[in-house]
Amino acid sequence: MQEQIKNIKTLEELQALYTATFGKNGTMTAKLRNMKNMDNDARAELNRENTELRELFKTRQTELEYAAMYARLEKQRLDVSLNAVPENRGTLHPLTQSLHDLSMILESFGYEMWTGPEIEDDWHNFTALNTPEYHPARDMQDTFFLDNGNVMRTQTSAIQIRSMEKTGAPIKMFGIGATYRKEMDATHSPMFHQIEGLYIDKDITMSDLIADVREFLKRFFCVDNIELRVRPSYFPFTEPSIEIDMKWHGGKWLEIMGAGMVHPNVLRNCNIDPDVYQGFAFGFGWDRLAMLKYGLDDIRKFYDGDVRWLQATGF
Repeated sequence: MQEQIKNIKTLEELQALYTATFGKNGTMTAKLRNMKNMDNDARAELNRENTELRELFKTRQTELEYAAMYARLEKQRLDVSLNAVPENRGTLHPLTQSLHDLSMILESFGYEMWTGPEIEDDWHNFTALNTPEYHPARDMQDTFFLDNGNVMRTQTSAIQIRSMEKTGAPIKMFGIGATYRKEMDATHSPMFHQIEGLYIDKDITMSDLIADVREFLKRFFCVDNIELRVRPSYFPFTEPSIEIDMKWHGGKWLEIMGAGMVHPNVLRNCNIDPDVYQGFAFGFGWDRLAMLKYGLDDIRKFYDGDVRWLQATGF
């Protein structure tokens, strides 16, 4: 049997012999069934024979498999002088890349990243931000209301409230995440992303805000000189409130973000004494900044999932 196994040339022949030996009606199977009628010496000898045969089959199988593999390799030839077949490799989505860049810049300024729930209660989304039920500013936003009275977060300012409630002052943080409003056109989406910064401490001024914004935009857009225009505006959670424009290609002014000094009522709602602490907040949609940086004219392209568009824009 041992010589017979060693002389087999194919895996098919080996399998046939294995079945004839160890199969249901195999010769070794029949001997093992009769083991109960044998004395101890005969049993020991049969066990030894059974083990040796199985090892022989296993060894010969490995030898034949390697022989078959080497035979296939001998027939294969690889011309290393040929150009490689181009591959489409995955890359970061432009929104993901923008978020990474924005976060790295803010963290380098000393801001700490925070996140929060996308389904918010009325207190964190409106009331604590100096927007009580009767406040007309609630009409400025088309909100998705849920049956239980909660809302789909309309602004990441709610994260600022949660951070101040938890840590108090001083605090230097930025919140990121998805926000939801009933808007849909080339420059608006019902789901978009915001980043909002907050810096509360003693002796914080509007000049500190402008300085941080200017340096932030310079780094994100990779420009040395940047022209900003500050306009008065209104937000219920800041006083005074401003909007910041940036001069873009062709001398066009583009609105970049809203900002202002945190309203004293907001500080009081978070148990922070506005006579001791003050600070600023700013917010912007990182989708909008990504559109400007990558030269896009329609925010909806970010969510189409069209690989051809990603390839055409270099991603």
